[in-house]
Parts: sequence; structure tokens; C-alpha cells
Amino acid sequence: MAGDPGERTTGRGRAARTATWWQRARAYDGHERHTVLLIGKSTVAATVAWLISYQLLHARSPAFAPFSAVLIMQVTVYQSLHQSLRYIGAVVAGVAVQAVLGFAGGPQLATFALVALLALTLGRWPALGSQGNQVATAAFFAFATYTSATTYLDRAAQLGQIVLLVLIGCAVGLAVNVTLVPPMRYRSAEYALRALARTLDDLFADMHPLLRQGELDAETTQRWRTRAEQTGELIDQARAGLRTARESLYYNPRRLLGRHRGRTGFEGYRSVLAALERALHHVASLARSLDQWRDAEDRYRYRDFLRAYADFLASLSTLTQLLSGLDEDLVAAQARALGAAAERARECRGALAEQAARAGLPLADPTRPYGVLVIEATRLMQEFSYLTDVIGSLPRVAGEGPSR
Repeated sequence: MAGDPGERTTGRGRAARTATWWQRARAYDGHERHTVLLIGKSTVAATVAWLISYQLLHARSPAFAPFSAVLIMQVTVYQSLHQSLRYIGAVVAGVAVQAVLGFAGGPQLATFALVALLALTLGRWPALGSQGNQVATAAFFAFATYTSATTYLDRAAQLGQIVLLVLIGCAVGLAVNVTLVPPMRYRSAEYALRALARTLDDLFADMHPLLRQGELDAETTQRWRTRAEQTGELIDQARAGLRTARESLYYNPRRLLGRHRGRTGFEGYRSVLAALERALHHVASLARSLDQWRDAEDRYRYRDFLRAYADFLASLSTLTQLLSGLDEDLVAAQARALGAAAERARECRGALAEQAARAGLPLADPTRPYGVLVIEATRLMQEFSYLTDVIGSLPRVAGEGPSR
């Protein structure tokens, strides 16, 4: 009996998405390929750690080594090293708590309660960061190992073995991460800037046609306002992308090889990110003013000004389209294109200022958006002019590296 057509369609769709995912992983250096590499490297690290702990050392709890190797396999070499030090510190603290209280009080329920209390308290230590929970985990496993041993010497040996296995796992994980395609994520900075630029471009592309037509109903302006104000998470992701890009260069041997050599500066990207963030705030301000404006007759009276404003936003949309395709390898040509687009935007800004002067806009009236629109247009132009200048310097900052 044939299966349900809907199930067959869903299955084909799932297969197509899976095939597309693998095609992206093979085609370019993006999230999909990073995922495949991380899984593959974690598998190698776990296998090597298990081989050492189980086959060579015959450890009683060999799983500690592969678990540790996988746990510290981070997206950058710097994070692997940083997290492994925190993790080792947490495990040593947990085992030490168990050793002191266990040998003093024995394998009693009251002793376990004290171990749990102290380990959970130590896990709150800020220096351990996200690895703080491992203090209690190590203490609990150490207590279980302690109770299964029969002599004091055996108990001490088993507790020491836990620490040894963790050290082995961390060492294997670090070695694999450094030697087997060490992660180089400097492109994360570009991806972060592209995402913010696309957000701005979507807003400008939506706003300028309706402003030109004067069709500003409450639902539309509320949608603009909501989209512009709900960009906090995207900005946080962009900052994280820039941070990952910087960290990917620390202790990474690939930075000394081939095309990665000299890519040590991200101050230009940091400046671009800050300018895009400020631009989003300016757009949120003008969207909020438009959303609070309900006088349709007033819009008709100053329609020429709104058309000029639409032309200005359309010119900014050209800039954001270029920014959404930012590519460090093509940045010199892109900087020239951005310069031409910025010059066009300045012309539109000048025409907007002339139109505002001719129309005699009520700029001081707080119930109307004209004052805010004029101010935010000036601020947006300043930000995009600054962006253009910064991107023009990126070949020296990120592409060629320091000249000295």
C-alpha cells in the first residue's frame, strides 16, 4: 500500500533540505562546513582520548577523558585554551572538596550533603565562568568513585586518576583543535556586518516607496517601528561575530600561513559595526515619529518633502545593499562603489534640505515628525559618510596587515 502523499512530499522536502545543507558545506566556508569540521574533530579527539584512557591506562572511569576532549572543543583555539583552563580548575576544585571532606567524614550521607553544598557554592565563583557547574559534577563523580574503593590508598589513587584523565582529555582536545584544521573565523566579522546591513536595507526598501506615495497607515508605521526597535538581539549577535573573528587569530597557527597572514586588525570592522548600530537607532527614532503621526491632511500638504525624504532613503538603500555584500577580498572595489553611492546620498540630502526650507516645515511642533525627520536625516548621512571612509581604509587594516 502506497504511503500518504503528504508524507512522501514531506520526506522529499526533508531530503532536499539535507542535500542543500551538504552542498553548502562542500561549496563554501560557512556555518555548515564549520559544523561538519567541529563534529569530525570532536569525534577524532574523543576516540584518541578513549584509546589512551581505556586501552593504555586501563582507567576505572575512562569516559572522563573523551568527555573532556569534546567539552573543550570550541569554535576558536583561544576559546579552547581558555575554557580548558577553567574546566581543569573546576574539576580540581570538585575533586579537592571530595578528598578533604571524604577522608575526614567517610562515605556517609552527611558527608555527601556537605560535598554538594561546598561544590555548588564554589561553582558560583566568577573566575570559572560557564565551567562552574563542573565543580559539582566532578565532586559527585569523585564521591561515587571514593565510595566504591576499599582502601585509603585506592581512594586517593582513583581521585588522582580523575584529574589525570581530565588533563589527558583537555590536552588531546587542544592538540586536535590546533593541528587538525584549526578554526579561522575572521569572516565572522563580515557576516555580522552583512546581517546588520541587510536589516537596514530591508527597512529602507520598505519605507521609501510608501513615503513617496504618502501611504502611511497605522499598521505600516507600527510595523516599521517594531522592526527597527527589535534589533537588540541582532546587534548582540554582530558583536559576538566580531569577537569570534578576533579570537580566532589568537594562538592559531593558520594566521601565519598563506592568505591569513597579517589579518590581525579588526578596529575598522569595530567602527563599522558601531556606525551601523547608531544608524539603526536613528531609523528607530524616525519610525517612531512616523508611527505617532496621524494627520493625513498634513501629509498631503507637505507631500513634496516626503517625496524628497523617500529619495534620500532610497539612496541610503543603495549603500546598505553594497554593505550587505561586504567582502574583504573585494573591499577596494566595494569602497569605490560605496563612495559613489555616498555622494549620491549627499546630493539627495542636499535636495531634502532645500525642500524643507522651501516648504516652511513646522520643525518645532512636537506633534509632527518633521523636526525629527530632518535631524535623523542629517545623522544618518553622517554615519554613512563615516562608514564609507572607514571601509575605504579596510584594505590596510584587515587585508594587508600592518605595514611595518
